[in-house]
Amino acid sequence: MSKPENNVRQDVCGSTSRQNTEAYVQILGTGMDTQETSPSVLLFFNNERFIFNAGEGLQRFCAEHKIKLSQVYLTCTISVSKHICLTRVCSETAGGLPGLLLTLAGIKNGSPESTEHVDIWGPPNLDLLVNAMKNFVPHATMVKAHIIPRSDNVMVHGNGAALASSLHAEELQAEGKFKAVSISAILLTPTHLDGSHFSSNDTSIVYICNLHDIRGEFDPRKAKACGLKKGRKLGQLQNGISVKSDLLDIEVHPDDVIGPPIPGPIVLIVDCPTEPHAQELLSAQALNAYYSDPQSNSQETTKVVNCIIHLSPATVVSSPVYEKWMRKFGSAQHIMARTTRKHETTPILESSARIATRLHYFCPQLFPAPSLFSVQNDDVAAPNFKGSISKVCGISAENLLKFTLRPPRRLGLDRSSVQNRMTSSVFIKELLSEIPEIADAAKNISTFWHKPKEDEAEVMTGDPSLAGHAAPRCLENVQRDDLEIVFLGTGSSIPSKYRNVSSIYFNLFSKGGLLLDCGEGTLAQLKRRYGINGADSAVRNLKCIWISHIHADHHAGLARILALRRDLLKGVPHEPMLVIGPEQVGEFLNDYKKLEDLDMLFLDCRSTTVAKWDDMEADSIFDKDHQMSSEGMNDESRDHAVLTSLSEDSSLLRCSKRMKPSTPVDDIKLLKHFKKVLSEAGLVRFISFPVVHCPEAFGIILESAERMNCGKVVPGWKVVYSGDTRPCSEVIEASLGATILIHEATFEDGLLEEAITRNHSTIKEAIEVGRSAGAYRIILTHFSQRYPKVPALDEVSMQRTCIAFDLMSVNLADLPLLPKVLPYLKLLFRTRELT
Repeated sequence: MSKPENNVRQDVCGSTSRQNTEAYVQILGTGMDTQETSPSVLLFFNNERFIFNAGEGLQRFCAEHKIKLSQVYLTCTISVSKHICLTRVCSETAGGLPGLLLTLAGIKNGSPESTEHVDIWGPPNLDLLVNAMKNFVPHATMVKAHIIPRSDNVMVHGNGAALASSLHAEELQAEGKFKAVSISAILLTPTHLDGSHFSSNDTSIVYICNLHDIRGEFDPRKAKACGLKKGRKLGQLQNGISVKSDLLDIEVHPDDVIGPPIPGPIVLIVDCPTEPHAQELLSAQALNAYYSDPQSNSQETTKVVNCIIHLSPATVVSSPVYEKWMRKFGSAQHIMARTTRKHETTPILESSARIATRLHYFCPQLFPAPSLFSVQNDDVAAPNFKGSISKVCGISAENLLKFTLRPPRRLGLDRSSVQNRMTSSVFIKELLSEIPEIADAAKNISTFWHKPKEDEAEVMTGDPSLAGHAAPRCLENVQRDDLEIVFLGTGSSIPSKYRNVSSIYFNLFSKGGLLLDCGEGTLAQLKRRYGINGADSAVRNLKCIWISHIHADHHAGLARILALRRDLLKGVPHEPMLVIGPEQVGEFLNDYKKLEDLDMLFLDCRSTTVAKWDDMEADSIFDKDHQMSSEGMNDESRDHAVLTSLSEDSSLLRCSKRMKPSTPVDDIKLLKHFKKVLSEAGLVRFISFPVVHCPEAFGIILESAERMNCGKVVPGWKVVYSGDTRPCSEVIEASLGATILIHEATFEDGLLEEAITRNHSTIKEAIEVGRSAGAYRIILTHFSQRYPKVPALDEVSMQRTCIAFDLMSVNLADLPLLPKVLPYLKLLFRTRELT
């Protein structure tokens, strides 16, 4: 079969041949780097785009590599293409979906009148996810869920176990047929295989993507030999219509003048999370037509598969069952998206890695070396193909690796978009070339940071910029294993290549940790800060997760964290994770638990206000004082005794009356349990308070217990986090005498009107809140993504203020030095780049 390699041919009807149409599949995350959580794949055509899986970090990846979501989901043509295909429905494969939908809504300016929607394809539990997202995605009605049905056919496995067998593939159907491709799906749901039972939530999908055939080449010499002249008849022949010859007494058929069609390339996207899924994959009769194995299919009817992208974990891919299935394909290119590559040196987010590496160079105390580069890992390697499958070429996927499908002459792997190998030394070399004086700045920071202990007083109070701001007593001889605050996300709205969305990790070291807000990508940020093992340890030892409000940039990473903790503690005695948040977050989690067990309990923020803690204390006092006296009484007598006793103390009566109608008994029990958890973490106060943002938005006060220092009682530290808010008296009151106030500063001072409209704060307003409350240190966070680096600050504002960056780690012992670092930060970012 000849290949049309040279000129761009115009059909008689005037349309350009599809031979030169660009089409490819591309890896958008391999799922195995320290910075990623799950792999995603982009299937691209001129007029249609499909994304397979939308794990956390997909938006940030697209921002880094200039893959515009507006181009992925929206086009300017009449035929808008917005297709997301999920191989499974869980936090791993769909953790980034809510953020994508909210971004799409933003692109469309949130027009409720728009009739456009996003087509999402997935297994039968997809509707559970869509229903859960309706709790916080205002445009969930823009989602059109396509449930892929499961065949009821069942065959008997060799060991006698019943095994569902996919006898046919379901073709995806949208409004009108896809223009350039047909996509079919095969559902894999093992049942009672080897003693294991799988529910409908364990269904995975194999997608078969088949580009349409290219019409054969028109041969003008054959047309001339058939007595045809140039004109309308040639166009009819190309449209499959037979015509009468102009010069000969014959009928000319399309096959007489047009060569055979070029078959469309075929791509399989395979996700087998377990070996039982692989066993069903091997038994799926719907795939028989795609095997080159003569025993499975005749050569005449075989459909040649060009590329298989494997999303299955390496442990499954290397299993005998899976390898047996792979042997059934001939020359297909196998791309293994979840196998580890040794000595990986390229971070998935180069811009973020560059900034983090620069920050570490000039101030390693605030910016510890991030785990941005994978280390050698011998535990999980790519499958070793041997013997009879030596013809199979399996390669490990790389970020942005492409497999070109069209034009035919370029069919095959394309590494032109794959990043060049980058190392931290390359980033530092760039920095010293760009800002030579940064080397002296780093030395200056090191000098004052490592002053002898006897000079600490001078460091704390000797600098004019720190006059009148003596260190609070809670910092006397404070140890470095007391508290470290790690800013996992310091941006707002949507993730960007410089700043992830909101999340703060309170590292209490041997006493565990807390998460305040948990935006999308929080797990990946923990991995960047601590490495994979360190992130697992942090998640395993979390005491609780607190969510400030329902906006997705503050909680969309919650399910991923909870799912990981569930898996890490499987088989280990433990308490469910306590999640504290507004009522809407609880509603979302309650709906989401129908999809995936998260091993958690929920407590409304309103149950952790001062009033509710008072209710709990009153309840405890009552239980203690009246337990014995109520024994043997009936309910009526007991209630009478309660009221009689409480009438002697008006405050207790007031608490009891407030508690009875508004505080559920279960919440009181949870609070009592939570108080014990806080005590184990060394905390004595954990108080939510309302702020001015959206309905049910909260800030939080954290206070540690007192400690002894040289025979003296030293007060505990107090940290206040504002959440998202306008400047308000509630934050000021909560922050009185705070050791640290972490306050949102979404907008620069010139955008006050926008800040008021959106119920956010400007930088100047946030600093003024901290100064009014007498907070010792003010750390600004939640910056608009238009400010990727250092916002403008005047000299007065710099006296007690610090700018948060992603992965910045503030140890309690280093608080006196924070303002001295800010001028150097301004040097590091003296050239402001806007996104």
